[in-house]
Amino acid sequence: MPARRGAPPPLPRYAVIMAGGQGTRFWPRSRRRIPKQLLPITGRHTLLQETARRLRPLFSWQRMLVVTTADHAAAVRRQLPRISAEQILVEPVGRDTLPCLALAAEWIAARGGDALMAVVPADHVIKDSRGLRATLTTALQLAARTESLVTIGVTPTRAETGYGYIETGPGIAGAAGARWVRRFHEKPSAAVAKRYAASGRHLWNSGMFVWKVSVFEAAAHRCVPAVHAALHGIWRTRTGLRQRLRQAYRALPSVSVDVAILQRVAGMRGAPRVAVVPAGFDWSDVGSWAAVPEVWGCDANGNAVLGRVVSIDTADSIIYSPERLVALVGITDLIVVDSHDAVLICRRDRAQDVRKITEALRARRWSRYL
Repeated sequence: MPARRGAPPPLPRYAVIMAGGQGTRFWPRSRRRIPKQLLPITGRHTLLQETARRLRPLFSWQRMLVVTTADHAAAVRRQLPRISAEQILVEPVGRDTLPCLALAAEWIAARGGDALMAVVPADHVIKDSRGLRATLTTALQLAARTESLVTIGVTPTRAETGYGYIETGPGIAGAAGARWVRRFHEKPSAAVAKRYAASGRHLWNSGMFVWKVSVFEAAAHRCVPAVHAALHGIWRTRTGLRQRLRQAYRALPSVSVDVAILQRVAGMRGAPRVAVVPAGFDWSDVGSWAAVPEVWGCDANGNAVLGRVVSIDTADSIIYSPERLVALVGITDLIVVDSHDAVLICRRDRAQDVRKITEALRARRWSRYL
């Protein structure tokens, strides 16, 4: 439908894919140079490729940005050849999500002024692509007509202690299901998570956001002025860009956008309001090997298997071996992951502790395995 006479033209839309994570809980398949988002965890395509394919009907290739680190930039270019090198924003070093998104917002502002910016992580699994796009459309429309920061919340299916929670407030007129946010809660204890999951007022924080660039930058300037000042105007010229980025990132804190901005403005007078749109789609952040059964499915014995595996009298286990044959006899509740130079074996209930292996490897200076 054409814009009404005298009405401002609609803002352009950009998608920003965050692809700089390390995926330490997916060791030994996920490594420093080939992290989780660059691996085909769920099938033929990598998680990064699947993320871009889901967004494609809403955003042209020319309106997609990928923010990654220098270690991963070459692999990102190979995996997404339709996205130009100019649209792959390379951080000198990872500094969590706030600097990542501030860098992307500056890139967009330098090319077209204000715009709508949809933010999605590269390492989530979503099977219902249409549902995702419908939810993003609702969030884009809400962000376009309000001066608010919009997040996507997922209805809890269990008392999960590994996720942050969003406490919802009043509904928002004209945006089906959307609500204003009262506050954010960090990862809770098991008892508190059980209460949140049963309340009907709390949603999981998915880490997906939509906002106007101008609203985000104003919030960043107010809440974290040092980050805003370090990156403001950094894309105005390409001359000396790499050196300026290195210098800026040396002084930047490592902080998430949730902690630095969203949690603060949710209770701040005169700041942009925070809204949440409930996810109308399935969602998994595949945060550890323990999460893959919901993605792969299980056999009659409760085993989630991908690759060349022979199992005898084996139950409730997770086995990943895409190259070599792995044979198991008489095991229960284990995770077994084979890679070209390392094998992981751990109890299923210790999946979150896999990241400690990378810490131990660093302490021993066994960098070849990182």
